[in-house]
Amino acid sequence: MQKILLVDDDPHIRDMVRFALRREGLAVVEAENGVEALERAEAEAPDLIVLDIMMPEMDGTEVCRRLRRHSRVPIIFLSSRDDEIDRVLGLELGGDDYVGKPFSPRELVARVKAVLRRMQPDQSPDAIAKTELRCGRLRLDLEGFRAFWDEAEVVLTVTEFSILRTLAERPGKVFSRDGLMDGAYALDHYVSDRTIDSHVRRVRAKFQAAGGGPVETVHGLGYKLSSCR
Repeated sequence: MQKILLVDDDPHIRDMVRFALRREGLAVVEAENGVEALERAEAEAPDLIVLDIMMPEMDGTEVCRRLRRHSRVPIIFLSSRDDEIDRVLGLELGGDDYVGKPFSPRELVARVKAVLRRMQPDQSPDAIAKTELRCGRLRLDLEGFRAFWDEAEVVLTVTEFSILRTLAERPGKVFSRDGLMDGAYALDHYVSDRTIDSHVRRVRAKFQAAGGGPVETVHGLGYKLSSCR
């Protein structure tokens, strides 16, 4: 049973979300502030974290910063402010998605399940036979969700890895944002163009730190895999 860490200081929201997630067969552990969230994340090793931004003790953005020092656990942010910059900030910090309050429990569950699906290995015959992708200096470990430039590992979130994998599976193909969304996000139709751009920026920044540049922009069209030289 996959385990979700639910972090929110509002007990009514926790009650609502806990019920919706458990109804889908997911285990739920909870925290009511940021400090407790870090403790629970270490003790429980959740498969995904639903993380409120505005909390006492420590806010969600700082929790995410600290988690990302050593963990790639998927994070979905909750935000009570209808401010797009807060939402994008969450993704720039390393979140996988966001949901604005007030929200439908059904929508949140759909996003949780979509992110969890990205963590599952492709069981098609072709995918089972293929354990890695290589293009020039880029190597993707498809079973371990790990990316390498030369032999240096570049730590990506599950969503970032899914985007890069989609590009690497079709080298030379130019993906529009919609096409990249379809490939990387499977059945998750909630993702915006701005969210895709935010994830691509993070992928680029991480590879630039390792001396690489696997994603190329085709102006007016979208993105494609670079030559990875």
